[in-house]
Amino acid sequence: MGRVGRAAAAALTLAMLGACAQGPGLGAGGVYAPGIAPGREEADPLATGHRLMSAGEHQLALDAYMRAAAREGLTPDTLAAMGSANLRLGRLGQAEDLLRRAVKEDPLFVPAWNNLGVLLMEQRKFGEASEAFRRAYAADSGNSDTIRDNLRLALARMEDPFYTAPGGGGGGGGGGGGGRPVTFNDVESGAQLIGVGDEGALSPEDALLGIEPL
Repeated sequence: MGRVGRAAAAALTLAMLGACAQGPGLGAGGVYAPGIAPGREEADPLATGHRLMSAGEHQLALDAYMRAAAREGLTPDTLAAMGSANLRLGRLGQAEDLLRRAVKEDPLFVPAWNNLGVLLMEQRKFGEASEAFRRAYAADSGNSDTIRDNLRLALARMEDPFYTAPGGGGGGGGGGGGGRPVTFNDVESGAQLIGVGDEGALSPEDALLGIEPL
């Protein structure tokens, strides 16, 4: 290689080193083009979904749960969450499939068993519902008054399909009297769902700020 060739090669090498020194993300003129804003934490879509369920925004909650499933996979948590949201939206077939998958993955998942029992109550399958509530109550070591009341209601409906619990019963979303806890997700059968998370209610406006599109 002659002197001119060596000089050209050296110039090319220096040009390449200069480009590398700019670092990744630097374009023409040294302008930085970031991918994700530094220091910004992405909202947890599963927690956001729980808070939306508490606020009664079930479709937005389902959207958040689907985002969580896309990120984390179909875990017992995401399966039960999507199943519970579908149940509140009246999509019983989808809800049943998701909840059954959740309890198959985690046989001790208390909210999933309870909410499967509620779904079966909606389908008037009182015998199967009572068994789901028994499993939930056992897994919870008998600590939940809500599950106990659901089990009592299922057993009573097995004897009398038109039985209504004293002081409340079959109103959808209205709660009940006689000390029966009022929850955000009473359903038509009178049985009560259990939330899969403990987060407080979140307004739809605030929630939309934390949800990314699928």
